[in-house]
Amino acid sequence: MNFSEFFEPVNLNQGGLSHPYSGNSFVNAISFYDNQDLKEFNVAVIGVGEHRGSSSNAGTSQSPNYVRKYLYKLNKLGEASKIIDFGNLKIGASLNDTYFALSSILEELIKLEIIPIIIGGGQDLTYANFLAYKNLEQTVNLVAIDSNFDLGEPDSEISSNNFLTKIILHQPNFLFNYSNIGYQSYFVDKSEIELMNKLFFDVYRLGQVQKNIEDVEPIVRNADILSFDVSAIRQSESPGNANASPNGFYGEQACQIARYAGLSDKLTSVGFYEVNPEFDQNGQTAHLVAQMIWYFLDGINNRKKDFPVGSRKPYTKYRVNIQNGENELIFYKSDKSERWWMDVPYPSHRKIKYERHLLVPCSYKDYQTACEDEMPDRWWQTFQKLA
Repeated sequence: MNFSEFFEPVNLNQGGLSHPYSGNSFVNAISFYDNQDLKEFNVAVIGVGEHRGSSSNAGTSQSPNYVRKYLYKLNKLGEASKIIDFGNLKIGASLNDTYFALSSILEELIKLEIIPIIIGGGQDLTYANFLAYKNLEQTVNLVAIDSNFDLGEPDSEISSNNFLTKIILHQPNFLFNYSNIGYQSYFVDKSEIELMNKLFFDVYRLGQVQKNIEDVEPIVRNADILSFDVSAIRQSESPGNANASPNGFYGEQACQIARYAGLSDKLTSVGFYEVNPEFDQNGQTAHLVAQMIWYFLDGINNRKKDFPVGSRKPYTKYRVNIQNGENELIFYKSDKSERWWMDVPYPSHRKIKYERHLLVPCSYKDYQTACEDEMPDRWWQTFQKLA
């Protein structure tokens, strides 16, 4: 693929990017795309200033360079990540043209084992991100950090309000699981909660995860795709969004979630969406998203590569009999990171399709739950999807 046909390259003399950067600045630790061989890179930054699907938040088209302005000024990270910035995607004549171009590019990058970081643009671009996995014939887990579910009207044109419905209804279906982190009850209809339960998706209220932000880690560790809507962050910390709300995550929590995503060996693409410079104050939102990207990259630099595939020798195996011995749950604890997984049984003749999802990231709390003769919710939800 000739990527140069799809992108407007970054110009450090335009778009507010002109700055007397120091030698230790982030911008001096990345490469800019110029038709070079991509084999040495493992991360790609892609700006997508597409706002036609961004509901009630027009203005997101200016966000990629607006975020870069702050990202480039941050201190560079270690040498583990080799980062290339492709520039900004040329917007298509129609919204579907943009989706097609973006999904084709992401598919190619994922094949090359390069993790794309999408700076949107509207969150409806998550749909294009999802489509990138179609030709890879890979079932995926999608995790959204969002104040609502974006179900909307299924018959309406795709937008940031209904892209999840389009993903759920897509045929062939290759969405294995959807997780929402941080939804706010007053934005979500009761029928939507019921639908999430019927589909065995896992959704977590803002108050539920704020009690212990560490509980987010195994949820994010199970993702192939992470979609972050900045409206999930409270307005006082992230005003640059027309739909910002007084409640939401704190900035440091958003950065911690981003780092968890970077640490996940399974995650292969991420997007940060709905930044609107027209509503921002002193660059606060753009600066926060830049720091979130920085923490995501820091997570990548610290990946342990301990997803339990192949030999299980580097793991401690725990067997827990529950319900008077009727069920046995098997847990694995990594000797490298001390992170936990649990094994979910599945008919062997169907293993090819869902094999990647049989080891479910979990926490020590899930192991403790099993030891108390209770079935962990995470195990049960996965088992029901497999049944």
